[in-house]
Amino acid sequence: MNMPLTALTRDQSRRVDRLAMEQYGISGLVLMENAGRGVAEVLCNTGPAGPVVICCGKGNNAGDGFVIARHLDLRDVDVRVLLWAEPAELAGDAAANFRILEKIGAPIEHFGTSHDPDRLAGQLSDAAWIVDALLGTGASGNPRPPIDAVIEQINAAGPPILAVDLPSGLDCDTGEPATPAIRAAVTCTFLAAKVGFLAPGAERYTGKLHVLDIGVPGKLIDEVLA
Repeated sequence: MNMPLTALTRDQSRRVDRLAMEQYGISGLVLMENAGRGVAEVLCNTGPAGPVVICCGKGNNAGDGFVIARHLDLRDVDVRVLLWAEPAELAGDAAANFRILEKIGAPIEHFGTSHDPDRLAGQLSDAAWIVDALLGTGASGNPRPPIDAVIEQINAAGPPILAVDLPSGLDCDTGEPATPAIRAAVTCTFLAAKVGFLAPGAERYTGKLHVLDIGVPGKLIDEVLA
């Protein structure tokens, strides 16, 4: 796989986001909107023949997933969201996008804080794509229950997986996979590749990498890398 030369650490990615908001007035909602719309476009370019199932946790990665779902719905793609969090746990931009998704009437299946393998198997059985929006770049170490069991079942389900920003369970900085970690066919990451993607063997988890522009000025990334 040809890797982009530019790569950011976890802390550098956070700094770029912060400076985009502080120096340029680009809100987190705008960044999340651009990220989710970009992933939806990648999925549409693959021509999914059946449902897209978006698996979400409770952080900003899940917020990206909610935006992806909305833009797929706008394009008449059969999409449904599976949520491993209580709605009250969602905060900030993720909560705002969840409320929008509820108001448009998108199908949302609530799993809360439990793993229900039979119900999950039913949701995944006809999927053309599974979208991993469970854990973001801030996660480290082995995923905790129920997300660990959810990742294992997603990996075993069969449909190709698209990871949002990075595969859940893959360390952003080291590229070391946790037990378990998502094995994606495609990863759509934002701003730049993550340093961990350059580690030997990381490509077995990221699959094909797409680096998506989310509206952050290029000179800001250069500044953070300087």
